[in-house]
Formats: sequence, C-alpha cells, structure tokens
Amino acid sequence: MSTGARTVTAPGRSGVVGARVPRVDGKEKVTGEAAYAADIALPRVLVGKVLRSPYPHARLLRVDTSKARRVPGVKAVITAEDTPKIPHGLFVKDTYPLALERVRYVGDEVAAVAAAIEEAASEALELIEVEYEELPAVFDPLEAMAPGAPQLHADRPGNIAYQLSVERGDVEAGFRQAAHVIEERFTTHATYHAYLEPIASVVSYGHTGKLTVWASAQEPFMTQAELAEALHLPPSDIHFIQPHVGGAFGGKTMDDNHLYISCLLALKTRAAVKLVNTREDEFVASRPRVPTVIDLKVGFAGDGAIVAKEARVVSDNGAYTSRTPVIMRTTCIRADSLYRLQNLRTHGYLVYTNKIPTGSMRGFGNPQMHFALESVMDMAARELGMDPLALRLRNATQAGDVTVHGWRVASCGLSECLERTAAEVGWRGARPAPGASGTKRRGVGLACATHVSGRRHFGNYDGSSALVKVNEDGRVVVLSGEGDVGQGSRTIFAQIAAEELGVPYEDVDVTMADTESTPFGMGSHASKVTFVGGNAVRVAAADARRQLLEITARLFEARAEDLAIQDGRIFHRELPQRALTVAEAAKAHIYRQGGEPVIGKGAWDPPSELHDKTFYGNISGAYPFGACAAEVEVDVESGEVKVLRIVSAADVGRAINPMLAEGQIEGGVIQGLGYALCEEIRNEEGRVLNPNFSDYRIMACEDIPVEVKAILVEPVDPYGPFGAKGLGELVVAPVAPAVANAVAHAVGARITSLPITAEKLFTALRRPQASRPATPNR
Repeated sequence: MSTGARTVTAPGRSGVVGARVPRVDGKEKVTGEAAYAADIALPRVLVGKVLRSPYPHARLLRVDTSKARRVPGVKAVITAEDTPKIPHGLFVKDTYPLALERVRYVGDEVAAVAAAIEEAASEALELIEVEYEELPAVFDPLEAMAPGAPQLHADRPGNIAYQLSVERGDVEAGFRQAAHVIEERFTTHATYHAYLEPIASVVSYGHTGKLTVWASAQEPFMTQAELAEALHLPPSDIHFIQPHVGGAFGGKTMDDNHLYISCLLALKTRAAVKLVNTREDEFVASRPRVPTVIDLKVGFAGDGAIVAKEARVVSDNGAYTSRTPVIMRTTCIRADSLYRLQNLRTHGYLVYTNKIPTGSMRGFGNPQMHFALESVMDMAARELGMDPLALRLRNATQAGDVTVHGWRVASCGLSECLERTAAEVGWRGARPAPGASGTKRRGVGLACATHVSGRRHFGNYDGSSALVKVNEDGRVVVLSGEGDVGQGSRTIFAQIAAEELGVPYEDVDVTMADTESTPFGMGSHASKVTFVGGNAVRVAAADARRQLLEITARLFEARAEDLAIQDGRIFHRELPQRALTVAEAAKAHIYRQGGEPVIGKGAWDPPSELHDKTFYGNISGAYPFGACAAEVEVDVESGEVKVLRIVSAADVGRAINPMLAEGQIEGGVIQGLGYALCEEIRNEEGRVLNPNFSDYRIMACEDIPVEVKAILVEPVDPYGPFGAKGLGELVVAPVAPAVANAVAHAVGARITSLPITAEKLFTALRRPQASRPATPNR
C-alpha cells in the first residue's frame, strides 16, 4: 500500500490528463440505455410501500395489520415487531428501520407492505390500523434546549444529541486588541437535494438466504456494512451492486430507512422487492441540509488582521441522528482554516427536534458557517473602511501554512482565486458604486471558501483500492469500489489509468461498483473520489505498467527502465523501432511458463491523520480553496433580487478533465444560488408544507444568470493524482455569502437569514438603517 507518497511526476504519457474527453457513460445516458435502480427488472418482483406517521410525536399504542394481510396479492406486512430491533446510524445509533414504541416526526416509518401489484400495496396501507397517543412536540432547536422542553430520547437529556467545545490561543486577549468587533446572529435553513432520480432500491432474496441489492446509494461498501449490522447478517450475505445513480449530493448515503425497509421486506417474503420513493417521500423522509443558528463574533485589528473569533452554533438535528455530529463539527471548525486565525473559541450543540432528521448535503455543514463568516468579513470591511477583497487577501491562508486546527496546507490557490475572480468581475474600479436613487440598484459581492479532499474519521483509514486489468486485446479495465453518482468519477479514473499506462483513453473501461467484484472503497463523500480513489487507480495502473515493461524487457533482452509506453505501444527509448503493442505484451505475460494475466493492484491512503481530542490534526491529504463573485440587481420597491452574473474560481490542483471540472463549478453555483435565494423546506408544527416541486422552488432556467463563469486555478498538489484535488462540494459554500454581500453593496441592507427572499429584503429595506449607502467596492 502507498501511504500518502507524493505522486506528482513529469507530464504524463498519453496527454489525456488535462484533456476535455467525453464521459465514459455519456452515450448510455443521453440514449436512455443507462439502467438506474428503478429500471432493474426481475421476474415476479413485489412492490413495496411504506406507512408513515401523521404526527410529529406520539406513542404507538397499537398497530393492527390483520386486515392489510388479507388483501389479495399482499405477501407481507411488517412492523417493528418483524425486525431485529437493532438501531442504525453511522455515528449515533438511534434510528430503527420501523418505529419502535414511539414516532418522532411526521413521516416516521411505522409499517411496510410488499404486494404483487401496486394497487394491492396501496390498499393494504390504508387498512393498517394504528392507534396513537399524541405527545408534546418541539420544533425549534433553541426551544428544545430549554428546561421543561419535551424530550425526544430518554438517554439524551436537554435534547442534546452531541456537543463540542474548541478553543485555541487567547481569545480574550485577541478581542482586547481588536479595533473593531463585529457580532451578529445568522440562521440557515433546510434544503432538499433535488436530484433527478428519487431514492430507489431492488432487493432480491436468493435460495441461500443471501440478499442482492441494487440501490441508488453513493457508498456501496459502507452501506453494505451498515445494512449487515442493522439486519443482523454477515456482510458477505449482502451483495451490493451500484447501478447508475441519478445524482446524490449527499442525499444517498442511505442514512434514512428506505433501504433497510426494502431489505426487511425481501427477507420476510423471500422474494424480490422493489421500493421507489415518491417525490413526497423524498421531501418528508430523506435527510435534508442541517438548519443552523450561528452567533458569530469576530475581532479585527486596525490593519484588517483577524485577531479573535468566537462562535456558538446550534444545529437542528431533527428526530434522529446519523452523520449530523460530524456535519455540525464541520460547521464549527472547517471555515476557520480559510484564514490565518490564532485565537478562537467555538461551542456547538446538535439538538433533537420533532422534524425530519437532517443529514448530508453538498458541503456537509460547510455552507452554513461560510455564509456567516463571509458576511462578517464584508461587514468588517465596511467598519474598517477597507476593500472587502483586500481584507480577505490580508488574512488568506497560503501554501505551506499550518492552520489553527493543524491542517498542513501543501498547495493553496486561495489568493489567486480571489484575484482572478475580482479581475473577471471588474472589481477594482470597473463597477460603479451603488446609486442612491432609482428603483433598481446593482451591487457586487465577493466571498471565498475552503473544503477537504477526503477526511479521516472512519477509524484510522481514509484510503482506497483499485485493480487495473490489461486484457489480451490491449483493452484496459479499471475496477474500483468508489462508485459514480453522476459526478463523472468513472471518466476521471479512465483518464488517470490511460495517462499512467500510456494507452489511448478510448481503450479504458471502468466497471460499476460491486461489493463482490470490485475492491474496497469508502464511496463518494467528502470530495475524496478523485484525490483518494484516483490515487489508488494510478498506483494500480503503475503496477500494471511495471508488469508490461518487465515482460517486454525480457522479450527484448533489455532493461525495463529503458522502455516506454505511449499510445498503446511499448518501445525502446533509444531504438524506437523495437516495439510491441500493449496487447502483444499482455498476451506474452499470460502465454509462457508460469504466466498470468496483467492485473495491477493499487491501494493508497492519504497523508492525513485523525484529529486529537481537541479536534487538532491534519484531517485531509489536500485542501481545495475557492472564491465567488456575484453581481445582482435589486428592485427596492419589491425586494426582488436578480442575479446578473456569477464568477467562480476554484483551486482544483490540476484539472484531470477541465470540462467536468467546469461542469461541477457551474452546477455547484446554481445549487448555491437556490440555497441563497429560493429553496427552503417550509415546516409548520412538524409538517412539511411544500413536499413537491410545485411548491418547493428550485432555480429554473429563467432564474439562472446569463453568465456563470468558471475559472480553474491549478496549483499542482504534491499528493494528488497528477496534482489533482477534490472539487464538488467546495463551490457551493461561497455562493450564498457572495449574493448576500452583493445585496448589501447594492442597497445597504444586510440579510442574515437564508434564503434571501423578496419578503425579507422588502422588510429590511424599510428599516431606518437600510437607507444608509453601502460601501463601494473600491
């Protein structure tokens, strides 16, 4: 295994890294050939349906399924009594697949049905009789922490699911030396992932008792392990196959109960069961972004240096827990390494409420604190009379820094991202100061962000493994368990393997993740797949290349180091006419005494470490940085905000595929705009009011700016495959604060609660302080 060895070498052998090659799965997807979980067709497959609680908090007194069982075509009706009663949850195990004794939110799963046809399953659901005893409920995390609030879980007093405290340096001394102190409360909200494909699964029960699972999950091996524990099965009795996945954005980590229920139905019926979420199921029972209340206080010296930071974070956990402790920790800690901080104190509280359990969404807690911190940076610039760009450059983390939390920053393009974003948007002098009259006013705002490329918190491992097989016809097959959820990782792996081997990109195939045929991978999370999974592929490809060179050297009676591979051809560097094709070498490797196929093995674990008990440590092998600028037009009569232009620069290390990287930036920007302006799961007394796309507003074509400019900043990372770092989650985080800062620049009104709706801005514009002119950019 390679453990974090530096991987950057001289330019590659095929020129495919850095090229805008088409996706390996592009044709399948545009022609409709790609099979997603709901497309899996098995003979005599049963239809699954789930009965959900209509109450936010209630005791289950009686669940009578007798009438439902008698419906023709119904093969099984299950409740908690039909399960092993083992709770699941990645970090806190407090979730049962079907409610046990109590329900804790509207949508909590009470029972499930499997039937031969959908109509029978639906009829059976209606015939299940449930007697509830309503209990007091609490919906606000601040109220849930108060003495006397209804308690959701007896073993979690005060409804505190998790809490942390972090302190570095001398915070009091820092604030004493501050020339200006900015203190404000910021609130963020729950948003839905809005992937094209709802969560779906097909589970088949084999004659040996083994389950075969096809599901739209983003972490095949980790999901297999979680299922095995909750179902009380050996992991090898669950064969997980990842089909095409129609987007995930953190929402298909399978922390919800969907897949557990479909497996339980298959075990009960000893048959194949298909369970597909309706869009309403998605809104009421998937795991949306964590809403957060942030009280933030930051001190600045007269020259703009940040001298102290203090924060109190209260995150709304909803009714159950899985990854949210680490999500809240991310909110509390990650943005601190954006700048050269020394003195800070943070207290975080993850609080149970009688609402939908929250969870992973693109950014994993990072957008929440970036919204607060980057808003404060502009507020401070105004107080200091500084250019907001200059203030950020004054404090920006640089390559070679060890940050306040122990991050070792080997590469960093933050300052370049800021400078190039500012130049593209015309920051210095090209944008006019906002006018004091007229009904429509324009403003420009800036924000920046940082993230990780993988994160070490599952035991002491954050690595990946891969196999690269060279067939006798010269085609190459890459096997990786990381999976692809639509972001294009199979394309990236093909490019890395082609570059390392020296073969044409078109000659490389990448299999789908499969727990029985692909090597172990942690899956798609923490923006790790390119950085960590890509390095494992490169190590495996290098091993395959070594085998090809060694057999050719034996045939040529030459030294392997004197040979090269390019365009699928192996040749002597000094006598290039002496050559074999890769296919010929692969055949020769097999058809000899003691021969064997060319199969390269690769494993790679990044140069990161587990943090200590104070959360200090180099948690990732590489850290991407980025900046975003937004130009907006605000109608002061209605409060409506129109985004005219977005410029987003991302430090990606080296872009393996610039086309895919730019696509990640553009998609992340649009998702970030939805978070900033319009998307919100609205909740009243625990009930979701807008569980469909008619009422939950995502960014439509007419809302998207005419120009979304993506800029790739490429400070080659010494540990990334060909210098690459992670990207996907980074680009969401700076969008909301950039828009908020642009609105404040335009009209002088500071919105501190997301989303920035016309109603909020209309109200803010009519407060006395909103009439003050905003500080110009320059």
